[in-house]
Parts: sequence; C-alpha cells; structure tokens
Amino acid sequence: MNTDKEAATGELQVPLQLKSRLNNAFEAQYLLRLLARHGLLPQLQREVILDEAIAPYAWTAAEEASSLKQFLASQHIADEAECERWLVRHGMSRAALVARAVRPLRIEKFCEATWGSGLKEYFQSRKASLDQVVYSLIRTQDAGVAQEVYFRIREGEQSFAELARLYSQGPEAQSGGLLGPFALSVPHPELARLLAASRPGKLWPPTRLGEWLVIVRLERFIPARFDEAMRRQLLGELFENWVRERLESGDFGGQR
Repeated sequence: MNTDKEAATGELQVPLQLKSRLNNAFEAQYLLRLLARHGLLPQLQREVILDEAIAPYAWTAAEEASSLKQFLASQHIADEAECERWLVRHGMSRAALVARAVRPLRIEKFCEATWGSGLKEYFQSRKASLDQVVYSLIRTQDAGVAQEVYFRIREGEQSFAELARLYSQGPEAQSGGLLGPFALSVPHPELARLLAASRPGKLWPPTRLGEWLVIVRLERFIPARFDEAMRRQLLGELFENWVRERLESGDFGGQR
C-alpha cells in the first residue's frame, strides 16, 4: 500500500525563474503574496484542506497504475519523452506526479468513508428537490395575450409548441416552450410548486411570476433514483459543502 509520505519523497523541482527569488527565509511570505496577487490563495487553502483530509487514505499498486494512466491520458502525454517535458514544465518530481494522479481516488475514498454510510438517508431528505421534470412554458408581459394563448391551448385550437414560438418572450420560444429535464429545485419556487402539484398533461392558467405571466404544462415527471450516478452526485455535493464550510471558517488544520 502506498502512502502520501512515500509519494512525497521526491524533491520539488522549482522552476529557474522562481528559484532565484527563493534563497532565504523570505520565500514563504513572497510565495503567499504572489499567490494572493494572482487570486490563487483560495485554491491553495483548498488544497491544504484536502491534503489533511486524504492523508490517511493509501492506494494499491494497481490503483496507482490505473490512476497514472488516466492522468497521463488527460494531459495528452503519450510517451516518456513527453512525460519528462511535462515534469520539467510543471516543476514536479516523479513522486509528485504519482501523488497528483492518485489524488482524485483518495478524495473518493475520503468521501465514501465520511458520508457513504448515511448517504441513503441524505438522499431521502433531498429527494423532493432531486426529482426532475420536463415542462412546457410560455411567458409574456401582456395579460390579454396570456389569456388568449391559454384558451387556444386548452381548447386544442393550436399546439403549445406553435404558440410558444409565436408568443413566448423568453429563450424557450426557440424550443417550442419545452424545457428540461431539470431538478425541481431549479425553476422559480412558485413554478416548482405548480409542477410538483401536477400530473403530466396538467395545464395551468396564466400565473404571475415576477414581471411575467406564465402558462405552464407538465410534460414528464422523472423521479430521482438512488443509483451509482446519484451516489456520486450526492457525495460530491456533501464534499463541496464540507470544503466550503472549512474555507469560510478559516479551519485549515486539525481534525475534521
């Protein structure tokens, strides 16, 4: 099993342009000011938090080989010569390259260990906002137009799509009013309430949403499922929330 300590044994290869500036105790303050000046300090703080979080999580030789292959492919590195040039360009040792390649895997392990056991309960608590809908929408600021369009759709005189292209004043006009699939948490709260209370085919009369009058019809309801894709989405959500809380609190050290 490899550990972060093993991966960090290679010496940092400092680029020559920077090396001349880093020859005394001034280097740490210089680097921090440089990172802050270029807006990179929050990213460094994030990486420090992650370093601490993933420190206990090791990886196997097979995982290292697979992760390294994926990383090199993502960087379009096809052979050893290109790899050497990449290392020089990024000021990295071989060991540092391995550490970078296995980092996503170790973050996955951290997420699974931290939130995996309670993920199904979290899914249930979030399900109402994870369910998705496909719906048709027409928006206009003209009350007379809104009423006329609504009655034409209700009476079957013209299709929703045709009337959306003719009268809707938003970008949905280009798609014949059809929108989605979107999670129910995405639309305007009042619109989400109407959609949540609908069955497919339900047509709502003109409803005021801010400056707009909208006519909406639910086309399809897609209930959220607790599958592997949803697991990854929720773990990612919990992870990002955790990182954000740590950054906002200024907690860059100690135990989580």
